[in-house]
Amino acid sequence: MARRNWIAPRMSLIDASGIRRMFDLAAGMSNPIDFSIGQPDFPVPTPVKEAAVAAIRDDFSGYTVTQGIAPLRRRIAQQLQSEFGDQLEVLITSGVSGALVLALLCCVGPGDEVIFLDPYFVLYKHLVNMTGGKPVMVSSYPDFRFPAERVEAAITDRTKILLINSPSNPTGVVMTEDECQAAAEIAQRHDLLILSDEIYRDLSFDGPCPSIVPHARDRALLMRGFSKTYAMTGWRLAYAAGPADVIDEMAKLQQYTFVCAPSMVQQAGVVAMDTDISKHIADYAHKRDLVYHALKDHFDPVRPSGGFYIFPKVPPRYANGTDFVEQTIKNNVLVIPGNVFSEQDTHFRISYATDNEKIRQGCQILCQLVNE
Repeated sequence: MARRNWIAPRMSLIDASGIRRMFDLAAGMSNPIDFSIGQPDFPVPTPVKEAAVAAIRDDFSGYTVTQGIAPLRRRIAQQLQSEFGDQLEVLITSGVSGALVLALLCCVGPGDEVIFLDPYFVLYKHLVNMTGGKPVMVSSYPDFRFPAERVEAAITDRTKILLINSPSNPTGVVMTEDECQAAAEIAQRHDLLILSDEIYRDLSFDGPCPSIVPHARDRALLMRGFSKTYAMTGWRLAYAAGPADVIDEMAKLQQYTFVCAPSMVQQAGVVAMDTDISKHIADYAHKRDLVYHALKDHFDPVRPSGGFYIFPKVPPRYANGTDFVEQTIKNNVLVIPGNVFSEQDTHFRISYATDNEKIRQGCQILCQLVNE
């Protein structure tokens, strides 16, 4: 008797083939120049480590309340009130990815449309599909700015959410105040909820990173985390803040999914928020300048203003991003083709979260591939 298919149909909408093929090609690489991983290259600050260790030694290892421990929520609420002048409801989550899962499951039903810009963080499309919603990607090529007219033209009577990401993964572009205002006005006209993924907010190099919240206080769900700012990627700590009715439903769902963010990590998060990481931000600004100036004459990249990514255009001699990445891998440089983050395959992503010498070596090899 043939075994039934146990896999739910929704899984057919999730395609990992682009990433999987790249890593299959990279499997034989020896000590590559790795520009692929979106992970800080500095260690978790010592005071944060010590706070986590102290929490473990004090046996603070059980469940916390679903919303998160009170000291961390108070500290976040204080910062948000200082920034925005308003009290916002706060929910501690297991990473911004966890916040996205909760928000989309709470707010997106079958056939509801979620608009976001292309290129996009790889999770967005797949998470919307998992909820039964419809991802609607609006091209931001060639400059990766917020294209207000294109976004508004894509709205239908099924559109429910506008999802924005600034600083952007994979482009490193930071939205301006005017772009935030334009996005807020679109959301107001069409009664949309805005999900604002600001995980890279603190890594902003050309001035502060504007937030959508002051422009859309009653309809913006803010999502920020500790992973990129404090190198706590594996610690899974973030928060969502925004309309009380949305936060309440997310907290209800968290009870039956993540339960709570890791307890000892929440204790460390309180310390992290008072830890100075300005040196690391300055280091990344320098790395941004290194990679941009090394590539600008060969790849016509948009200069990033935040995060630690740049999204250069593939030279005309190559068929597409995948073709170019196959050649970089043969030359021991690991980058990611643009079609992992886009409906197009015309670019590739570099993470410059690595040491400066590797940035110089890797960029030299990439430029040689243009000149050959």
